[in-house]
Amino acid sequence: MIGRVRGLLIEKAPGHALVECAGLGYEIDIPYTTFFHLPDTGQEVTLHTHFAVREDAQSLFGFAARLDRDLFRLLIKVNGVGPKLAVGILSGLDAQQFIRCVETRDVNALVKLPGVGKKTAERLLIDMADRIGQLEGQFVPSDIPASGETGAGIPPAAGPDPAEEAEAALIALGYKPQEAAKAIGRVAEPGMNSEALIRLALKNMIPTR
Repeated sequence: MIGRVRGLLIEKAPGHALVECAGLGYEIDIPYTTFFHLPDTGQEVTLHTHFAVREDAQSLFGFAARLDRDLFRLLIKVNGVGPKLAVGILSGLDAQQFIRCVETRDVNALVKLPGVGKKTAERLLIDMADRIGQLEGQFVPSDIPASGETGAGIPPAAGPDPAEEAEAALIALGYKPQEAAKAIGRVAEPGMNSEALIRLALKNMIPTR
């Protein structure tokens, strides 16, 4: 089991990070809530990881906070929730926000997540109510600096149009193209990079408490 990776951040993109550790490059799937906490490429990063092995694939999932990683492990034990859906849930809500949803039985916030229907949301509230007690006493570590809310001070990366890149990222997460385009259009301002657009679009699409 690979439970933690620490090394140089070689590449980062919504949903993906490449970390070099002791000469090896680890391709790691990450939720958007972790992507927003990654440092600039070339800097050191620490990710709490879960290694999943199936007959047809081996995947490494990474999280900025151990609490998010441990919640991910609880989510994939729920009937009907696989790693892809668990990553989608943690892309819209971090662990603390998800726990608040469970505590307040906020089914409406959960059904706004892509791939989560009403039945799945209700199952999550029921099953996770008995499990979140296993997460008591944990906290979100501060060893990885968070990005600013608006992406201020981060120079826009050269390459694809930020709005198009942000739309593609939301579609990959599971939102319909029309929903993604509308969400990006609401928050887009001149000079914003794709990271800031995704962050604000998700914030507006999924209400938190």
